[in-house]
Amino acid sequence: MSTGNEIDQIRARIDAIDRELLGLISRRAELACQVARVKTAQGEKFCYRPEREARILRNIIESNPGPLSDEETARLFREIMSACLALEQPLAVAYLGPQGTYTQSATLKHFGHSVNTQPYAAIDEVFREVESGECHYGVVPVENSIEGVISHTLDSFMQSPLKICGEVELRIRHNLLSRAPGLGSVARVYAHSQALAQCRHWLDHTLPEAERVAVSSNAEAARRASAELDATAAIAGDAAAELYGLTALASGIEDDPTNTTRFLVIGHQAAARSGDDKTTVLFSTPNKPGALHHVLGAFAEVGVSMTRIESRPSRRGMWDYLFFVDLEGHADDAIVADALQRLQERAAMVKILGSYPRAVL
Repeated sequence: MSTGNEIDQIRARIDAIDRELLGLISRRAELACQVARVKTAQGEKFCYRPEREARILRNIIESNPGPLSDEETARLFREIMSACLALEQPLAVAYLGPQGTYTQSATLKHFGHSVNTQPYAAIDEVFREVESGECHYGVVPVENSIEGVISHTLDSFMQSPLKICGEVELRIRHNLLSRAPGLGSVARVYAHSQALAQCRHWLDHTLPEAERVAVSSNAEAARRASAELDATAAIAGDAAAELYGLTALASGIEDDPTNTTRFLVIGHQAAARSGDDKTTVLFSTPNKPGALHHVLGAFAEVGVSMTRIESRPSRRGMWDYLFFVDLEGHADDAIVADALQRLQERAAMVKILGSYPRAVL
C-alpha cells in the first residue's frame, strides 16, 4: 500500500510535468502567432489548413505510447491546435442546429472548442452563410451508416460553389432523455425521423405503446421533452441532455452499435494533399445505353477505387439523374488526375466537389 509520502512525491512529479507542459504549449502558441504574421505578410487569407492538421493528428496517433487511447490523445491535441489557431485567425463555423445536435458535436470534434460555432435551422442555410462569407466554414451531415444518404446535403452541392475540405465521422450513441421518473411513465417519444428509425427495435420492445413523434432534430426533441409533461421523452445525445437538463432513462438505445454518421466540412478553400485523402465528384451521363458503365470505367481502368456512389434527380428533366462518387486519393495524385481526365471526356457534366483528408478517428 502506498504511503502518504509516496503519493506526495508522485504528485510533485505531476506538478513539475504540468509546468513543463504549460511552457511547451505556450511556446507552440507563440510559433502559431509567428506563422500568422508570415501568412499575413504574404497576403494569405486562410490560416486553417485541414491537410496540415490531419497530418499532425495522424503522426500523434502513430507515436502514441499510451496509456491514453488514440482517441483521447487526438482529442487533447485537437484542442491545443484549436486554441493556437484561434490566436492566428478566429474561425466562425456554421452547423445544422439547434444547439445540442450531433452536427454540433461533429463540429467541435473537428475544429475544437476554440471556434465560434453558429447554429442554423436548415442545411441550405449553412451553405448560404458560408457562401456569403458570414462564416468561414460549415459542417453538414451527409450519410448515416444505417439510414443512408442525407439527400438535402447532396442537393445543396448542385448549385453551390463551395468545396468539401474535410470530413468527420461521429459514432452516434442515442439516449432516451426525460424528466419522467422511469420508463414506465413515458407515453410519448420525440426524435428526428432518422433517430426513430435507428432505435426502432428498442422502442418496439421497450416502449411499444408510446407515441412516436418526428421533429426537425434530436435537439428540438430534447427541448420539447424539457418543456412538456413528465410523460414525454426524447431521443438525443449527451450534449442535448446537459443543455436541456434531462436525465437519461436509458443509454445506447440504437439498434446497431456501429451506428455512425459522416459529416462534411464545407468552405471556399481547397485542401492540399495530406497523404490519405478522398475526392468527391458530381457528374451526369449522356442519355444512351451503357453510358453509366462507360463513365465508371474511367476509374476502373486506372485502378482508382470508389468508396461510395449515390444518384439524385437532376431537376432538369424527367428521369434525368446526377451521380455523386467518392474516390480514394487526391485530385492532385497522378492516378486520380488521370481518372478525372477520362471522366471529363466521357461524362455529360463533371464537377469536382473537393479533395480532402480522410477522417481521423
